[in-house]
Amino acid sequence: MEKANCYLSSYKTTIILLLIYAVAMAVATFIEKDHGTEVAQKMIYYSPAFFMLQFLLVINFVDAWRRYGYVKQKRWALLTVHLAFVVILGGALTTFLFGKEGTIHIREGESSNVMIMRTSKGVKQQELPFVLELTDFRLKRYPGSASPSSYESDLIVHVDGKKQEAKVFMNNVLDVKGYRFFQASYDQDERGTILSVNQDVAGRTITYIGYFLLFVGFIMAFIVKNSRFHHLARQLRETRKEIAKITAVTLFVIFSAGISAQTMPAGQNMLDIAQINAIPAAHAAQFGALPVQSRGRVMPINTLSSEILRKLHKEQTLGELNSDQFLLGLIAMPQLWMQVPFLASPDKNVAEKLQLSHPYFSYRDVFDEKGNYKLLLRVEEAYHKAPTERNNMDKELMKLDEQINIMYQLLNYGMLNIYPNSADPTHTWYTPGDNLSVFSTQDSVFITQSFNMYLSEVNQSLKSGNWSKPDNLLQTLKEFQRTNDVVPLINESKIKAELDYNRMNIFNLSKLLYFIFGGLLLVIAFMQLINERKQLKPIVWLLIGAIATIFAFHTFGIGLRWYISGYAPWSNSYETMVYVAWATVLAGMIFGRKNTLTFALGALFGGVILFVSSLNWMDPEIGQLVPVLKSPWLMFHVAVIVAAYGFFGIGFLLGVVNMCLMIFSPKSEKTTLRIKELSIINSMSLMVGLALMTIGTFLGAIWANESWGRYWGWDPKETWALITVIIYAIVTHIHLAKKWSNKWLFNLLSVFAFASVIMTFLGVNYFLSGMHSYGQTDGVDKVFIYIVLAFVAVGVLGFFSYRKISNNKRQTEK
Repeated sequence: MEKANCYLSSYKTTIILLLIYAVAMAVATFIEKDHGTEVAQKMIYYSPAFFMLQFLLVINFVDAWRRYGYVKQKRWALLTVHLAFVVILGGALTTFLFGKEGTIHIREGESSNVMIMRTSKGVKQQELPFVLELTDFRLKRYPGSASPSSYESDLIVHVDGKKQEAKVFMNNVLDVKGYRFFQASYDQDERGTILSVNQDVAGRTITYIGYFLLFVGFIMAFIVKNSRFHHLARQLRETRKEIAKITAVTLFVIFSAGISAQTMPAGQNMLDIAQINAIPAAHAAQFGALPVQSRGRVMPINTLSSEILRKLHKEQTLGELNSDQFLLGLIAMPQLWMQVPFLASPDKNVAEKLQLSHPYFSYRDVFDEKGNYKLLLRVEEAYHKAPTERNNMDKELMKLDEQINIMYQLLNYGMLNIYPNSADPTHTWYTPGDNLSVFSTQDSVFITQSFNMYLSEVNQSLKSGNWSKPDNLLQTLKEFQRTNDVVPLINESKIKAELDYNRMNIFNLSKLLYFIFGGLLLVIAFMQLINERKQLKPIVWLLIGAIATIFAFHTFGIGLRWYISGYAPWSNSYETMVYVAWATVLAGMIFGRKNTLTFALGALFGGVILFVSSLNWMDPEIGQLVPVLKSPWLMFHVAVIVAAYGFFGIGFLLGVVNMCLMIFSPKSEKTTLRIKELSIINSMSLMVGLALMTIGTFLGAIWANESWGRYWGWDPKETWALITVIIYAIVTHIHLAKKWSNKWLFNLLSVFAFASVIMTFLGVNYFLSGMHSYGQTDGVDKVFIYIVLAFVAVGVLGFFSYRKISNNKRQTEK
């Protein structure tokens, strides 16, 4: 019995149980993909074995408190964090046993008190102790768009012989007698509402207490003097003192980088002609500053032209033309541009099968002599297939068809929604090619004539070189917009800010500067590892100052995008990558105050992440938020959880550097101390990342509870966030198991653990599915091959570093 208790309370058991827990959840997410949510819940999440695993974890935590004397040692931070997880699991069990969840469907003018519940035993009904009456349902859309901005239900609650009015919409909950109602969906005719219902007072209260204890525990972990974080900080100071005593060391490190360049293919005579007939940049800039309505918001045409060029050409410029010159040239000279081979073709094999030139083809190439669309039958066949049945050819065809449709709209003056209608209740702006009968006769005549006259004057000015008339016509058009924008939707300061944001190209410039200054600092950091040179210190401080300035510029860019969009800019994959880069550099600056190498690695990795964000499959568009994201929880949940990625990234880099030192550096006291120093910084960084990741994950649970009525639903995204928490908990606790406590294993695990971050951020969207699909990114499959190769390289690095350590150990024993 004593032996069993000893085993249950051991740290090795903790690590093994956590590893099994993470693997079980990972398997469940793939089961859900192939067989559905109910099968995954039955086989894993709600199975007796899974409950037993969680029970064993609780027993292990409690036994560890007793065995290792957390109370006697006053390890209050550690005790509070572990207690929080026990309370959270207790809350989850209470919800599972006693909580109720269902839906209620009501049509306008009707009442209902019946909740529909779907359980493992089938569909069940339950009468509520009150009646809900729907008086009105409203679906609001973004101006000039079909995208929902919000949907809400006006209700009358008949309870205890009284009536009370209530309103339910996304992120606004109705509480009645322990039941909570959330806006879930609506009928297609927009005359009925579907509300999700949740009754879980006890489970929610216990769980929220657990979340509070978790938050307090992590705060204590960084301020209590006897916490591991403070212990590591003391170790770091002592290690640096020891390094300072050593005056010489020999170290050899190889660092190399490659730069690739892309060149434009030769033989594009039509593009040369288009560039000769280019609109002057000065007038194109005035055209680009004109407000246009797109996807529910008003933006400068410059933003729209950039998006169009990226979609059609997969680049930000076309030869010597910027996006405004391209767009205005295309609509002013359509016959010329239909022959220009600038449309990015699919990969070479697909292009050959479709008889398209590669890498670019012209709009005319996809039509035969009679004007028929050559790809029509193939495209229709691809669209008729179920999404799961579409092969690579089908997907490429659909992307190609989207490009052709964009070109078609532009050639017919579509997408240029530049004419507001003061009488339109939906505040929709119109294009010159729209049905203009909705306008007054005078306005419709002005719209038709002004746009055709403007294009005519543009062509005349290309010959004469005098651009005064097109300039004046643009000013007239702007006056029409201001007069008819009665809402108003035009915000002059935001239009100007967006033009500045586009012009400065902040994140691409930051990427380049991070590479330059981070690379220079890294070289000097390696030189200092070889030999401390006082004469290099002024250069080091100069480079650190430069990186700090770039970081401030990066921060300014995030703030400017926030101002333009009106919401925290980390709602999609592109914005999140930009924020991860920011958090990574910040983490490098925090832990690199006295370690130049860490500072340099943070800057370089920030540049790498910004490079990934600039790839073609990342969409930098500023869009509108879906209703569920219109919540203050978006800012807190995503900001905290994604900031953790930056600290995990620093751990990844330090792990790689330490393994390189283990392989390439000769055995010496200073090298050993350097590895120890970087390992301590790595451990501290991972602890901060783990705290942020855990808090951010459970902030997301609170958001889910306030928006959908449940704080955990085993959605693949949230499940993998929890898996990441578990993986890094294992890495940061590996030192507790004596047999596994060594710097090689810790650094190796800190590198491989980053795979869980990649899976959470990118892999879930690509390999799995779930309600977080709004973050999905097309084209992410192109980068996975490089990720796999990188981790294979890490595996090779780990193998050789282990061999080097083993050889050194054998030589020492001899």
